[in-house]
Amino acid sequence: MKKYCTVIRVIVHTQMKLLHRRQKKAHIMEVQLNGGSVADKVDFARKHFEQSIPVTDVFAMDECIDIIGVTKGHGFKGVTSRWHTKKLPRKTHKGLRKVACIGAWHPSRIQYTVPRAGQKGYHHRTEINKKIYRIGEGYKMKDGKVIKNNAATEYDLADKSINPMGGFPHYGEVKQDFIMLKGACIGHKKRVLTLRKSLLTHTKKRYLEKVSLKFIDTSSKFGHGRFQTPQDKAAFMGPLKKDKKE
Repeated sequence: MKKYCTVIRVIVHTQMKLLHRRQKKAHIMEVQLNGGSVADKVDFARKHFEQSIPVTDVFAMDECIDIIGVTKGHGFKGVTSRWHTKKLPRKTHKGLRKVACIGAWHPSRIQYTVPRAGQKGYHHRTEINKKIYRIGEGYKMKDGKVIKNNAATEYDLADKSINPMGGFPHYGEVKQDFIMLKGACIGHKKRVLTLRKSLLTHTKKRYLEKVSLKFIDTSSKFGHGRFQTPQDKAAFMGPLKKDKKE
């Protein structure tokens, strides 16, 4: 390989055992190795056979990365929902969620630019320039205790984990290493995403600036969200009936 190859790629897979989800089959992907000579790449690949690669080896804080994934599916939709065209007046014959004119007499074909009904969502998309706000450690054992303090900041020293009270809706608790990004992510909960190094050379200030988080909100995302930690809730509410020992 060192003698004849010009491009070295490795086959990698996800670790489904860590997540405790219903799915057991791992996601498989082919990743190209870049940097160094061909011999260096082959040695690196050989050295990392059957080894896990932590996220900190690939990405760093305050870096801008790209996200590749499949958007949330909405099925077969009409033009109003799919292309956000204007609804026609109320008294329109044969429906009003339509496009009134789909083109001139000639060319006697419908052009691709005319909004039509069809599949909405479940499309492959790439979103660029997502800034990494934090790369956090998962739960770990220290002196026989589970350390969950991975959401504290310099200004908010509370001992709390990244998980909101009651967990993330439709996901659960994050117990492994995590990445916190600016903005939204493609697709619904639990959908697999591909994170990629940015292909652009960033020069603008907003991409290069260092971000120091002051506060991470861990109140419930399912209810009213009044308390940051169970301890805050217990201190405010006092002893509850359901916690009373018989």
